[in-house]
Amino acid sequence: MRHHLILRVVTKLLIGSIMIFALYVQFHGDYSPGGGFQAGVIMAVGFIIYGVVFSLEDVQRVFPPWLVHKLAALGVLLYAGTGIVSLFLGYSYLDYTALSPHHPVHGQHYGIILVELGVGITVTGVMVTIYYAFTSRTPIMDDEAW
Repeated sequence: MRHHLILRVVTKLLIGSIMIFALYVQFHGDYSPGGGFQAGVIMAVGFIIYGVVFSLEDVQRVFPPWLVHKLAALGVLLYAGTGIVSLFLGYSYLDYTALSPHHPVHGQHYGIILVELGVGITVTGVMVTIYYAFTSRTPIMDDEAW
């Protein structure tokens, strides 16, 4: 794969745009269509494209498997933790009013951002974990058999 210079250069140019677009979708999901799930998939696609064009070893140096697993768990904890905070403050689970009782609209906004951020982090971690699991399998056929 060393000889695909144009593919490598174009990929390096696209990865930054993909990541920035994922962040845009993540943080504007409550204002427009999109949100955590879509942003998580877009972010994971950036890492997956990098791994397909370069190699599994290269993408795992950039985004190590231990970090991927920790982020997937962190996202779930962020989502669940937002609900638990509202329970401890005397509100229903995931009642965002608890985050700003004097300004319920602000509480709704904070809650949506936190929950969507948790979803985005989890989806990125899970999608990259699935990619790592499939690509690290030992191939049944060698390349010459194709």
